[in-house]
Amino acid sequence: MAVQNGKDLLVKVDMADDGQFQTLAGLRATRVSFNAETVDVTSLESTGGWRELLGGAGVRSASISGAGVFRDAGSDERARQIFFDGEVPDFQVVIPDFGIVEGPFQVTGLEYAGSHDGEATYEMSMASAGALTFTAI
Repeated sequence: MAVQNGKDLLVKVDMADDGQFQTLAGLRATRVSFNAETVDVTSLESTGGWRELLGGAGVRSASISGAGVFRDAGSDERARQIFFDGEVPDFQVVIPDFGIVEGPFQVTGLEYAGSHDGEATYEMSMASAGALTFTAI
């Protein structure tokens, strides 16, 4: 994987539950993380006392966070609607030279900030809420 521009890591939201994704406006920083819990099956018979894990048995999850400037665009309005209505729509995360992760996410945090001599900013965090798919690019 070659060096990539951070601006090419995109978070997109399904605007109307019709499979049409639009990039969230104004994002300046984006982060995605994947997690897998482990299931420990170590016993007295484990070779050398080494821990043993049960493959494929843990809960998998993903989280997305982003921060940017408020633009009052349609995607900003959609993000607010998702949060306040408690919706769990599909999101896409485009990771350059890696792939596209798609599936349902819940907006778990939405923060707005601003100072008298600067721009309005926002931060948003999301947690996976179902099965995700991965498509290599």
